Amino acid sequence: MSFILRPIDTVESISPSDFKKNYLDKRKPLIIKGLTKSWPAREKWTAEYLKEVVGKKVVPLYDNSKADPSKPINSSAAEMPFDEYIDLIKSTPTELRIFFFNIFKQAPQLLDDIVLPKDLMGGFLESMPAMFFGGSNSVTFLHYDIDLPHIFHTHFGGRKHIILFENKWKNRLYCIPNATYALEDYDVANPDIAKFPALDGVEGFETFLEHGDTLFMPTGYWHWMKYLDGSFSLSLRAWDASPIRKAASLYNLAIKGGLDSLLKMTFKANYAKRREKIAVKRADRALAADRPH
Repeated sequence: MSFILRPIDTVESISPSDFKKNYLDKRKPLIIKGLTKSWPAREKWTAEYLKEVVGKKVVPLYDNSKADPSKPINSSAAEMPFDEYIDLIKSTPTELRIFFFNIFKQAPQLLDDIVLPKDLMGGFLESMPAMFFGGSNSVTFLHYDIDLPHIFHTHFGGRKHIILFENKWKNRLYCIPNATYALEDYDVANPDIAKFPALDGVEGFETFLEHGDTLFMPTGYWHWMKYLDGSFSLSLRAWDASPIRKAASLYNLAIKGGLDSLLKMTFKANYAKRREKIAVKRADRALAADRPH
């Protein structure tokens, strides 16, 4: 066996009442294929157009390599002018990707091309839309977002493979202590169950986004993503209505974000190795607890 992955419910459109009852309140993922049909971005945002409006802005790039224990999480591997990067991902396979890029600071006119889905829910962080770019072969490591938002993730210009897990599985996924990401030593798309037995039987969701598709990803969901084509995505983020969830978000930002980076830079490889050993022990204990005696 391996992971037990189910398809994500997919609709062309959905009423606000159905969305709230069946997905938002239940914290269940959903693909809405027609959400962006009225967006100018759906047809307008081509690679050439984005090159034209962003130009030669130098952007940090990330690859698939395991995180350096001496650096904060999300440290870049390289830099490149934006237009050259777009040419790269459209012409050849590459691991390089752009992470959490506020493209709207460079080209605020792009905000006119999207529509926040406020008819479905409130709480959108209007100052924090972010874009992600990747070449075919680039992978986003398994993690959940530290600030615990609901996310509407729309893909453009190609295909993207996505695997999701509820947060209840975090120990079985070998969650790193004091962090919001998993042990990076296994391939989420094809895990070695003999080496990482706690992954066996973990339940999740799998989908392949195409151009214009929007994934609703509820707060706290673990996600792994692989670009199958050189392409890009837009994430719109919204607060969960629960005060407890907002408090958890602030705690994560202060403790799991700041403390983790500080400890990594202070203790470097020794800290990283110790955390990985703890993650394995916790995974083994969680597996034993979940297996019938």
